[in-house]
Amino acid sequence: MVTAKFAEEGKQPVQGKKRSSHRSHTEQLSFADPEFLMRDEMRASRLALEFAKAELSLLDAGIQSTVVVFGSSRAVSAKEAERRASAARGKEAVAAAKRHVKLSTWYEDAREFGRIVSEKGGALSAAQGMRDNVITTGGGPGIMEAANRGAMDAGAPSIGFNITLPEEQSPNDFLSPELSIHFHYFAVRKMHFAMRANALAVFPGGYGTLDELFEILNLKQAHKTPEMPVILFSRDYWENIVDFKALADLGTIDDSDLALFEIVDSAEEGWQAMLELGLAPQTPLREA
Repeated sequence: MVTAKFAEEGKQPVQGKKRSSHRSHTEQLSFADPEFLMRDEMRASRLALEFAKAELSLLDAGIQSTVVVFGSSRAVSAKEAERRASAARGKEAVAAAKRHVKLSTWYEDAREFGRIVSEKGGALSAAQGMRDNVITTGGGPGIMEAANRGAMDAGAPSIGFNITLPEEQSPNDFLSPELSIHFHYFAVRKMHFAMRANALAVFPGGYGTLDELFEILNLKQAHKTPEMPVILFSRDYWENIVDFKALADLGTIDDSDLALFEIVDSAEEGWQAMLELGLAPQTPLREA
């Protein structure tokens, strides 16, 4: 011991200055030091931590596979659309109310789809502690809320992958609170959308919806993800918004790439299309 060594040599240990009760920045444990963790140089570690936290949360909850639902955050239920239409006054308000009525049909389809998938896909029964084809959304309002709501209607759990935005997006009231997972990085969130997905259901939406759709189509085209069914809801919407056939005619995609997705017009039709395209209650292949 140091003290014994000083005694043997007839010396006294040097008395240091009395320590402050306040611990300096460098004395904090690295994982308990927010200032250190938030440095630009620690971005790679933050990415890894965000990935791992979501991964372990899903494993702990027994989530084996998912069905991911995307769509507009602006859609409202039929009941809410009717309320807005009744209250609308003025040309602009009436026009907006009419748009909400149109969007509400997709909300109700997404809700019905969430219910069907949850009842028939394996989310209700936890075989060997694991659940299959659990409805997963971005956790916010609109189509996301509708799909989570459909799962709740069936009595099944559902997942919400929320994201930090300049205008804060609160988790909707219908996803399972223990499966509400918050992300900062879009890239990590996208990985978790894809990793356990047995199928992707895409309802009408805007930039975010289109971004997620083409991300998955690109992964399928490049054979970087399993051959999961990709179902687009509302033929009128998709054939009007994206001219997929023109891409093939121009030679920017192959004709065979038009088979990477299926377009349907109802929740039941979507479920049947997924079954025909190979949906099964099993763990999807995951890239190492």
